[in-house]
This record gives sequence, C-alpha cells and structure tokens, in this order.
Amino acid sequence: MTRSLALAAALSALALSACGQSGSSGTAGAGPVAVADAICRPTPNGRQMTGCYLTLTAPQADTLVSVASPVAALAQVHEMRMESNMMMMRELEQGLPLPAGQAVALEPGGNHIMLMGVSEPLRAGDTVPLTLTFANAAPVEITATVGQPAV
Repeated sequence: MTRSLALAAALSALALSACGQSGSSGTAGAGPVAVADAICRPTPNGRQMTGCYLTLTAPQADTLVSVASPVAALAQVHEMRMESNMMMMRELEQGLPLPAGQAVALEPGGNHIMLMGVSEPLRAGDTVPLTLTFANAAPVEITATVGQPAV
C-alpha cells in the first residue's frame, strides 16, 4: 500500500509541475505568474497597432509593470474607462496590480496590452512573442495567438 501511495504522490507532483508556467522563480520566493488564454487581435488594414488580452494569476501580490514584444516598437498596459460619457484609453503608468491568487483578466473593453508600431501586419493564425515584467516575480515569456478574442 505504501508503494502505491508513493507512486500516486509522485504522479500528482509530476502532473502539477506539467501544468505550471515555464520560467524561473522570482525574487524573495515569489513563484512565477501564471498566464492563460493569450490572444492578440489581427492588425486592421493600414494600422500598426492592436490589442492583446490574457489572464494573469500571481501566487503573491504583484504588479505587471511592463510588456515588450519584438513585433512592436512599443507595448503598454492600458486601461479603458468612461470619462464624460466617452470611452477613454490610457497607459497604466504605475502598472496593473495583481492580487495574490486572484485571476486578473485583460479583455476587450477593459484593461489590455496595446502594441504600437507593429512592424508587419498580424494575421489570424500568426503568433506574437510577449515578455511580461513584474515588480516581484521573474519575467514571463509567452507566445500569444493572433485571432479574435471570445469576449
């Protein structure tokens, strides 16, 4: 019985590690921030900008402070909000807070990543490398799919 319990524990640990985000752990014992459902919209004809969306879950309270991508001259974390009955978009200069253990969705009509100065048109099916930098956790490199978000 002990052998089967040890095997079950080993298999559980292996399954959990396979579900984790690749990358090194951050500073002061902070684990990596989990990233899910990364997608960037195709660039509209004649435009060199687009939005990217994803879900972040930090094991400890953290802040997404910057984003970079080799396909764009500039990447910023933006918020959208209503001001004087108009939808306004602006950079979150202090970054995006990530409460410990809570999923934070970047989605159309809300917080999102803005890619500006996109060097080549992005078409459905392409991929976009993104590097997410956090205040505490180690940077996370992901690949977003180009397509239309579900929301």
